[in-house]
Amino acid sequence: MIEKKFIFEPSHSDSLTEGSVTWQSPSNIALVKYWGKTDPQIPKNASISFTLSNCHTTTTLIYTPKSAPSKSFDFNVFLDGIEKQDFAPKIEEFFKRIEIYLPFITDYTFEIHTENSFPHSSGIASSASGMSALSLCLMSIQKIVDPNISESDFIEKASFLARLGSGSAARSIEGPLVVWGEHSNIFGSSDLFGIKYPDAIHQVFTTFNDTILLVDKGVKQVSSTIGHKLMLDHPFAQARFDQAKDNMSRLIPILEKGDLDAFIDIVEKEALSLHAMMMTSDPYFILMKPNTLEIIESIWAFRKSSGCHICFTLDAGANVHVLFPERDKKRVDEFIKEELAGYCQNKQFISDHVGSGAKSVAS
Repeated sequence: MIEKKFIFEPSHSDSLTEGSVTWQSPSNIALVKYWGKTDPQIPKNASISFTLSNCHTTTTLIYTPKSAPSKSFDFNVFLDGIEKQDFAPKIEEFFKRIEIYLPFITDYTFEIHTENSFPHSSGIASSASGMSALSLCLMSIQKIVDPNISESDFIEKASFLARLGSGSAARSIEGPLVVWGEHSNIFGSSDLFGIKYPDAIHQVFTTFNDTILLVDKGVKQVSSTIGHKLMLDHPFAQARFDQAKDNMSRLIPILEKGDLDAFIDIVEKEALSLHAMMMTSDPYFILMKPNTLEIIESIWAFRKSSGCHICFTLDAGANVHVLFPERDKKRVDEFIKEELAGYCQNKQFISDHVGSGAKSVAS
């Protein structure tokens, strides 16, 4: 599938000299999950996520013209200043997918310097923030060659490219709520890129907090890529896709009215459904840890006793995202420090909140 709309045909890219661009791009946490996709990175159902703020990837892309023409992709990748050759296959595959849309990438040698504000590959969406940051850097190079590109087209194509590196990366360009995947009840939604949620959002959801409890900071045992593939032959796949579609529809009036009880119901069911798919795939696997379950039960008990609108969600990992509105922050923060932190590795957690999206960083 080639999307002609996004093909860039530079007329004077040879005028570019060496340089560098830097973007900081956030992670995101899905409220309605997607699990299952087809090539090229097309989701089996629409998803919606909170854009985060403190959990982000900062990527600097240094580009140098090649001394001789070449059709190869020449790059080195560094994480926290250390070269990561194991990242190269994924970047290589990404470049193959996007070459038709950014043909100048074979004209340059790249150094990709990236750093995360959170643990890599531990169930926080590092691929989302990383691939979106890299895509924005590449779009900044296109903008140097094509300065007339509009801001909306720049953002849309950045999300489109990011999706080809990591599906959830399509949701890490803007904020505070982003939809990726076509849904009949959400105008402008697309399987090809993420969009800012276009309908009414009650103020309470613009001030939501997300505290990420680091239950397990290690690399997860089963990658999301493998997990998505296992959905293709999953016996419950269609029921899951239908459930997600229905939950997206249910969420629209909830987000408008600020119905926190109904919001909690959908978000927690979505998290548990995601992990139920993992536990019933072939082969089956479990990414939750014992302390993940302890945290969930503690949240349920605290919500019942306190009346606070606190809930949990999970990505594809053991770490728990604790979601709550700003008005409950004092009581929930105390609960996290006094009780939930004990279930984390070295009592570590990350305090985050809803953010506005990626930003360019002066080099």
